[in-house]
Amino acid sequence: MTVGLARARSSLHFVRIAQYRRLYSTRPPSLTLLGKEYPTDSTTNITDAIADKVGRNLYTDPAHPLGILHVLVSSHFHDFRSHVGLPPVVTPAQNFDDLGFPPDHPGRAPTDSYYLNRDAMLRTHTSAHEVETFARGERRWLLAADVYRRDEIDASHYPVFHQMEGARVFGADEAGRAEVEADNARLEHHLARSNIVIEDVPHISATNPRQEAHDPVMAELVAKNLKLSLNSLMLTLFGDRGGVNEGEPLRVRWIEAFFPFTTPSYEVEVFFRGKWLEILGCGVVQQRTLDRARVPDSISWAFGLGLERIAMILFSIPDIRLFWSQDPRFVSQFTAGQISTFKPYSKYPACYKDVSFWLPGSGLHDNDFCDLVRDTVGDLVQDVVLIDYFTHPKTNRRSKCYRINYCSMDRSLSNEEANAVHTQVIANLKDKFGVEIR
Repeated sequence: MTVGLARARSSLHFVRIAQYRRLYSTRPPSLTLLGKEYPTDSTTNITDAIADKVGRNLYTDPAHPLGILHVLVSSHFHDFRSHVGLPPVVTPAQNFDDLGFPPDHPGRAPTDSYYLNRDAMLRTHTSAHEVETFARGERRWLLAADVYRRDEIDASHYPVFHQMEGARVFGADEAGRAEVEADNARLEHHLARSNIVIEDVPHISATNPRQEAHDPVMAELVAKNLKLSLNSLMLTLFGDRGGVNEGEPLRVRWIEAFFPFTTPSYEVEVFFRGKWLEILGCGVVQQRTLDRARVPDSISWAFGLGLERIAMILFSIPDIRLFWSQDPRFVSQFTAGQISTFKPYSKYPACYKDVSFWLPGSGLHDNDFCDLVRDTVGDLVQDVVLIDYFTHPKTNRRSKCYRINYCSMDRSLSNEEANAVHTQVIANLKDKFGVEIR
């Protein structure tokens, strides 16, 4: 990164925080979450809509699509220690610093993450627990949890979702080398007998290098073990799904990637129902993570996947909001231990409403607007699209126009109902952000 670019990113980061603090200047002195009270400050941004979801843990229900998938992945890694139900409140150090995120990373900003206060936040990924899990000395582990991010509104994004993470640790000595070589031979034998075609990339390359602290041979063996382990998982998840691939082999594709907490790093895609689909990210864990966890003379791989992303594919669920539905027409379609195709029980018409307004002097982040809409109307919003961004040629005043799609998953909304909730959105927008409606 050039010095100029680094300074620009850092400046943008602090401008966004300053804008945020001005917009959220009114708040109660404290908030209670999962029975614990937290003092609020200028960083606090958790809404009632988010607080209501904390502790629901959908992935722990064995008859819920997320629970079915969680059990399937856990069963595949049956000899890994499984962790569930870890509290979602972590420190920014756990969520970012311990994993090597730079100080100016945009994910740290209150516009992207949910903060209880400057010292406590809702985790944005399961990796927030990586160091503490490694520190317990566990050599093979899985972790499932709910995670939280301020994000756009559409059929595939939701501010609360669920991830699974897995890791395996090998000793960086002759015994560790013998262990990984034996496991590689076992996995290669299994995959050679399976109906799978793998499009691979080099385990180590100039653009996806090993870490200086790692022995070259051991780094290659561990990266290979990661790939073989996840190729086997892809077979468990996507192979032989009721003839979906019509007898064709499962196709898996590996792509070089970049993550702050691993190198070399990869993304995994599968060809499923006629298209390539991104499934997960993974890599060899940064040695500084193991050092922080006080795990000496070791090397590890790790992967992370989104349960919603894969469940939407496997169960053919078209809208991420459905995972939170308690409508019997949704929940009754699923049985523990079974992958089944979701049958839409109704398609309710969309009701589009536009809102156009002049921005306050410091601007308004898209995620702030989306969070306000979610907190006002809940899951009655299907998507929000910015359709116009205008700067007046004489006054330089800026305006935005958003199109909001109001659509219930369970019933038809009348135009009168949509108008009522839209009026409330506009009122809250004016009250909270001081915008001028056009």
